[in-house]
Amino acid sequence: QGRCRCSLPEAFKADSTSCCEAMPAEAEKQEVDMAAEEATEKTEAKAEEAEVKDEKEEKEAKEEEGEEEAREVAAKKEPEKPKEQEEDAADAPRTKISPASVDINSADATLNVMPTAGNKLIMPITEGGFQHLLAGFRTTAGIKSGRYMFEVKILDLHNRNDQQGSHSRIPMPRQLIRLGLSTAGSSLILADGGSDGVSIDSEGFFVFEKARKKVSQKCGRDATMALLVNMDEASPNANTISIFKDGVRVCEPQAIPEKLRGKPLFPTITYKNVTLQVNFGPEPLAPLPFKCHLLASAATTDVEVAEVPKPSDGKYEVVFPVGLPDQGYFDWVDSFLEKNPGYVELSDRKILEWASKSGLWRPKNQGPSNDKPDMKFGIREMDDMSVKRLLSNIAPVACQNFIVPELRANLLAHERKDALSKFALPNFKKTAAVIMGEPTAEYKAKVKDIILAEKKNKVELERKKKAAEEERKRVLEEKKKKAEEARKAAKRKRDGEEEEAKEDEPDEAKEEAKAEDEEVVVQLTDEEKDLTHRKMANPDMTESVLAKSYADFSLPSKEEGFDDITYHWQPEGDVAKLLKDWVFAKKLTQRVEDLKPGDSFKESWSQWQKSIQEWRKLASEWKDPNKRKALLAKRAEAKKKEAEEKGDEAPKEDPEVDVDDLDVFSVDNVSDIGNGEPLFANFVYEDWFLLSTRYEIHLLLHSFKKDLND
Repeated sequence: QGRCRCSLPEAFKADSTSCCEAMPAEAEKQEVDMAAEEATEKTEAKAEEAEVKDEKEEKEAKEEEGEEEAREVAAKKEPEKPKEQEEDAADAPRTKISPASVDINSADATLNVMPTAGNKLIMPITEGGFQHLLAGFRTTAGIKSGRYMFEVKILDLHNRNDQQGSHSRIPMPRQLIRLGLSTAGSSLILADGGSDGVSIDSEGFFVFEKARKKVSQKCGRDATMALLVNMDEASPNANTISIFKDGVRVCEPQAIPEKLRGKPLFPTITYKNVTLQVNFGPEPLAPLPFKCHLLASAATTDVEVAEVPKPSDGKYEVVFPVGLPDQGYFDWVDSFLEKNPGYVELSDRKILEWASKSGLWRPKNQGPSNDKPDMKFGIREMDDMSVKRLLSNIAPVACQNFIVPELRANLLAHERKDALSKFALPNFKKTAAVIMGEPTAEYKAKVKDIILAEKKNKVELERKKKAAEEERKRVLEEKKKKAEEARKAAKRKRDGEEEEAKEDEPDEAKEEAKAEDEEVVVQLTDEEKDLTHRKMANPDMTESVLAKSYADFSLPSKEEGFDDITYHWQPEGDVAKLLKDWVFAKKLTQRVEDLKPGDSFKESWSQWQKSIQEWRKLASEWKDPNKRKALLAKRAEAKKKEAEEKGDEAPKEDPEVDVDDLDVFSVDNVSDIGNGEPLFANFVYEDWFLLSTRYEIHLLLHSFKKDLND
């Protein structure tokens, strides 16, 4: 077997070849066999590997094909996002505004905006109910053209666990930032439903008027939000706004509505429960993918800078309107604010409007009055008027002009003094504006315009409701008609009949739309033309409040602390007479709510109760013969004793008295008409009732006059 014979036993050595002869041939043969086996195994392994590889490649190809198909479907569903079209801003040698001229407009900010660190940090008030109210401010520079940006960095989020009622709805989210644009003099609260501003908030929503859509991702603590305003007509993104987060675009360009174009648009920031770092330039906190100028580096031709108004005499003005309820008081206030947009209103109705714009929910019914509307939100700080108390402490230290339309309080001397004491600082001029009597022609024309606008809005609303109902019916009829046609077509197809030619039908929808676009024409009735003041949905003052205070209504005087008193409708003498006559007329009809019975009334009433009980007892005893005899004996004994004391003769018998012919007014003592008989001896129940009623009326009339002391 190819082994060396040296290693074999002797018995086998003779038949064995030598190792030199056997080993090479056998070894070579063995190696060849082994190599052949290995080659076969390798070939089989390679074949298996190739088969597995082919299967794998085939599977991957199918997967790639499926992914490609999926990508194609997705591409069809979602269009490919466009590449960044904004280009680097050119460093054109143009005159630029001073960076210091771009700042927060302190005269165009809500009273809960708290700037610090040179207006670079903006903080909110988070106490006394202000954590539920949005804060807002505009910048001093309005953009007219060009492309500019400004930034805010969210430094802190404020969280509070507030007590709330079971029916309250605290608006969410608790922390919010809105960056946007607004026109001068418009609302400082972005996204309040008006058409004077547009914004994108930290939740990623683009809002204009009542339309709201998701366009961006959410921004939280430590994020830097940049609003890019592109009003460069040469840019592909002209008249758009975009949001960038930490220098990265997170929002496609959103078109600025047509209503806002062609006007200077002021960057506006609305926020709640956050601390912000505000940056208007010249260098960005988080650079964008392209070079862009900040607002503080704007060209003078591209922006309109609004100067913060300052009083000519160094004093801000506080106006206290004084007028009568339901005689145009709040219409005059609204007209004043239209003419003087730089004045801030301090009143309950303004707090209510502020809360509504901040998203706080309450029943639609405003009640109970325009002067003191219902403030029930189900939130403790709002319901207990904590906001108003805190606001009254903030306003006197703010450098702004104010109007305080508190109808009842401004008619009462002690209330006026309390209000004036809050503005005791020398930088305020305190003015009383008296609006009583026959209004001016301008005011009357304004009232008629308001009434006409209300009637027009009412007609338009009714027309829209009617059109919506008709459209609903039309769509329903159209669906029924199509279903009927489909049924008939299917029947004809089954019967092998030809399809009928369709006749052209008039487009009712276009005709209705045309009718809807027609201008609404309304006119005032003769009665409305004669109106001096319009009637509002709620009274200016409730009857109970008016009854308790109208008798003390008075005109303001400089002795109370006013620097100036102006009479807008009629002179002082006419107004004084008018107020006196008005109060007198109210006294004839108005219930006195706080009247209390005096000591004199109580004493007289107690004496009356005692007297009538004694009289009824005496009448009852007189009707009893035995008791009558005792009464007469007692009366005779008393007369005899009285005569003895005086030294007179004993009295004779009592004269006869004809009760039917008796003059009751000649009787000195109702308990004895002269013969011992009481005047009321024959009274029955009705007589006693009439007697009590007559005396009660007598006592009430005289006590009312005495206790009223008017």
